[in-house]
Amino acid sequence: MNKSFTLLSILAFAATIAKSQTPVYQDQPYGKIDKEDLEMTSCDFEKDANAEVLLDISNIYYSDDLKTVVNDVHRRIKIFNINGNSSADIRIPYISYQKKENITGLEAETINMVDGQTEITKLDKKSIYNTAVDQLRNEITFTLPDIKPGCIIEFKYKSTSLYNAAIPNWYFQETIPVRYSELKTAIPDLLYFRPQLRIFQPLVKHTVSVEAQVLKVMTHIVQMGSSSMTGSQETDTYNYNNRCEVWGMANIPSVRADAYMSSFADNAERLSLDLVSFKPIGGIVADNISGTWARVGGDLIDAEDFGSQLNRTLNDEDVITGRAALLKSNDEKVAFVFNEVKNAMKWNGIDRWYTIDGTHKAWENKSGNSTEINLCLYHLLRQLKIEAYPMVVSTRGNGRPDPWRTSVWQFNRTIVYVPIDTNKSYILDATGKYNLYNELPAELLNSFGLYVNKSKKTYDTVSIKKDLPVRQVVLINAEIKPGGKVEGTAQISSASYDRMNAIERYKRDGEEKYINYLRHDDNNLKISSLKFDNMEVDSLPLTQNMTFNLDLAGTDENYIYLNPNLFTPLKTNPFLSENRLTDIYFGFLRNYSINSVYKLPAGYKVDALPKSVSMVMPDKSISFKRVIAEQDGSLLVHFIINYTRTAFSAGEYAGIHDFYKKMYEMLNEQIVLKKG
Repeated sequence: MNKSFTLLSILAFAATIAKSQTPVYQDQPYGKIDKEDLEMTSCDFEKDANAEVLLDISNIYYSDDLKTVVNDVHRRIKIFNINGNSSADIRIPYISYQKKENITGLEAETINMVDGQTEITKLDKKSIYNTAVDQLRNEITFTLPDIKPGCIIEFKYKSTSLYNAAIPNWYFQETIPVRYSELKTAIPDLLYFRPQLRIFQPLVKHTVSVEAQVLKVMTHIVQMGSSSMTGSQETDTYNYNNRCEVWGMANIPSVRADAYMSSFADNAERLSLDLVSFKPIGGIVADNISGTWARVGGDLIDAEDFGSQLNRTLNDEDVITGRAALLKSNDEKVAFVFNEVKNAMKWNGIDRWYTIDGTHKAWENKSGNSTEINLCLYHLLRQLKIEAYPMVVSTRGNGRPDPWRTSVWQFNRTIVYVPIDTNKSYILDATGKYNLYNELPAELLNSFGLYVNKSKKTYDTVSIKKDLPVRQVVLINAEIKPGGKVEGTAQISSASYDRMNAIERYKRDGEEKYINYLRHDDNNLKISSLKFDNMEVDSLPLTQNMTFNLDLAGTDENYIYLNPNLFTPLKTNPFLSENRLTDIYFGFLRNYSINSVYKLPAGYKVDALPKSVSMVMPDKSISFKRVIAEQDGSLLVHFIINYTRTAFSAGEYAGIHDFYKKMYEMLNEQIVLKKG
C-alpha cells in the first residue's frame, strides 16, 4: 500500500533537505491536582454536565532530525456522577501501518478524595489493550480504575509520527464541557501549514514566537583505511527557525448531539493545520503541496490503494456483466448491477476513501469497506462500457468538506458517479442495503464529491443536492362514536427517503415494534391491521394501509375531545430548549400533507373548532397551514407543512424555536364536541 502522495515520505523529505474575561490557564503538571477541583460538585458554566474536561493539552513539535512529529498529550477529566463514568473509557487511535505512528510513555491514574485526603489509584499496565481496527489502524484502550462520583482521572502519553506532513485537527470543543483546551505547535519554517480556525468564542491565549534551530545532516563516511570498517562522519549544518504558536480556549460548552444536528465535526470549535508548501534548506521557491483539486485527483489515480484498484478483475464478473448486457437500456443495466453488488456484498462498517484489502479480495470475501464495495461496482459498470467514475465523498457524520481545503483527508468514502446528461446523473452507494440506484444517498446530501477520470486524467467536483422536496401524505377516514371512540382507516404514502426509512425500520424491528412506532407508543391508539403496498417496487411510493381505533382521553358524558394529529412524524416538538449552540439540519426538503375526515357522532355538535390559519417564516423557509371545517355532518382537517431550506445556523434558532412552538400548539389543538 502506497501512501506517499498524502503522507510525505520522511526519507524523501530528508533527502530534499540534504539538498471573554477568563483567567489564562496556569500550567498544572501531571499528578498535581488542586483540592478545589476534587471538591467541585458541578461544572461552573454547564451545571447539568455529568463530567467535565478540566484540561486538554497537546504539544506538537518536530524531532531534532525533522524525521518525526512528536505530540505530548495530557488530559484531565472530572466525573461528577455515575452518568459520567463513560468518560473513564479511553480510546487512543493511531496509524499502525508500517509503524507510521507509535504511542509511548502512557501513564494514567484516578484521584479520589477520601476522608479529606487524596487517594491515587494508578492504571495497571495489564489493563491496557492494543487492538487492530483494520490493516492500517490500531487503538489503545483502557478504563481508569476506582471510578466514583467526584473523582478526577488523568492520563498522558507521547505520540510519534514517522511522517511530517500531517497534523491532526484540534478540537477545542467536545461532547462534554471543557474548562481549558490548548494546542501548542513548534513548526520549522521549512514547512508552511495554513491554519483554519472555526471558532465562535474568543481565544484566551494566542502567542507566536520564533526559535532559532540548527539541523545536522550526514553527508558521507570518511574511511580510515583501505581495509578498515571504521571511519568518521561528516555533516553539514543548516539554520532554520521554529514558529512556535499557542492557541488556548476556556469554558467551552459541550456539543450535544440530536437528530437535527448535522454532525459533531460541523459544529465543534476546532483548528485545522493544512500543509500548503515546503522548501528545501537553502532553496528559494517553496514547493506547493496542497495545490488544486486536480492535483488531489491525480494523486488518487497514482495511489496503489485507489487508482491501481480500478481495473482489478473480479471472480466470475462475466456472470453479472453477461446478464446485464442482455438488458436494453443503460438505466436498466445500472439498476441491475447496483442491486447485484448491493445484495452480494456486506459492508463491514468501515469508512475510508481508500481500499484496505483491495477490490479483488473484498469481492472474493463478499465483504469490504465502503470504497472496496463501490469500486467493485465501478469496475462492473465500466466493463459494460457505461460512463462511470469513482468519486470520493464525505458522509454526514464525517462533516462537510471545505472546498478551499484541497485535501483528500476531508473525505471518508468512495462512491460511483454516473453522468447521464446535463440534467441527470446517478450517485451510487452500494453500502446501504436500502439505498436506491436512482436516489441520492441521504447521508451525502448538501455536500460535494471529487470524481476522477483515469483515462482522460480529468478531475472535478460535483455538488450533491436534492432540489425536489420529499412528500409524505397521510389520509384518515374515521368515525367518532358517541362513547368517545374513533374507528377508521389510515393510509400513509411515503416517497424517497421516507419510503427507505420506513422499509428499513419495519424489516429491522419487526411488525410489532413498527406498529408501536406508528402509534407513538400511545396506549389509547390500537392498530388492528397493517398492509404494505409497493414495498418491492422502488419506483413507486410506499403505501401503508391500516385500520385503527382510538379511545379519546378526557371524554365524559357531555364532551368529546379530539386531537386530529394522528399518524404523522410531528407529534413532539424537537425544539423546546430556549437556547441552542449547534446548527439545525433537516437533511432534505420536505412536504407533509395530512388530510382527515371524521364523521361526527349522532347527538353531538361542535363546541370549539380551531380556526383555519396560515403561518410562514420571514424568509419563507418553513410554512404551515391548517384548515378545519364542518361539512355535512363531518369534520374536515387539513394540515400542510412545507420546507424550502435544509439547514439553519445556531444564530437562527430563535426564529425556529418560536415558529415550532406555535406550529405544534396548532397541530395539537383539540376539537371539542358537545352533547345536546
